[in-house]
Amino acid sequence: MILSLADARRVIAAGERRAHQLGQPMNIAVVDRDGNLVSHVRMDGAWTGSVDVSIRKAVDACRSLPRLASGRVFDLAATGARWDSPNGGPRQDDARSGSGRDGGSGRDGGSGRDGGSGRDGGPAAAGGVPLLRDDAVVGAVGVSGGSPTHDQAVAQAAVAAL
Repeated sequence: MILSLADARRVIAAGERRAHQLGQPMNIAVVDRDGNLVSHVRMDGAWTGSVDVSIRKAVDACRSLPRLASGRVFDLAATGARWDSPNGGPRQDDARSGSGRDGGSGRDGGSGRDGGSGRDGGPAAAGGVPLLRDDAVVGAVGVSGGSPTHDQAVAQAAVAAL
């Protein structure tokens, strides 16, 4: 299944509407299922430093944990959960050890070699949500520029448009 430019624009427009309701200008990115940028918008007044962050959140949501919105990952990361358990799910132990395969530094969001924002490249902040069509991942949206709660709210509103 393909995520069209028209789909991406519809997703972004829904995100923009929610961001306006919140009074928070945002960067909103949409990537296809391979993590390639389809469309991006930086709303008037949105922080330019979060352009790349919004794109990274979308890529992470699409590639790392395609069935789990990054807001949930944020909740688990705050508890010290690790994503390198044998079954691929969270494992509870000391996430601050920095022993992840990506070289991430654990709880602080990591700075792994793969450019991921969390352990093993998984997202560690709210605002990245997979886009599903007929229960298949077709892409993801990434939102940055506000608080984690606002980023996640805008991302959820955006995905609802698909």
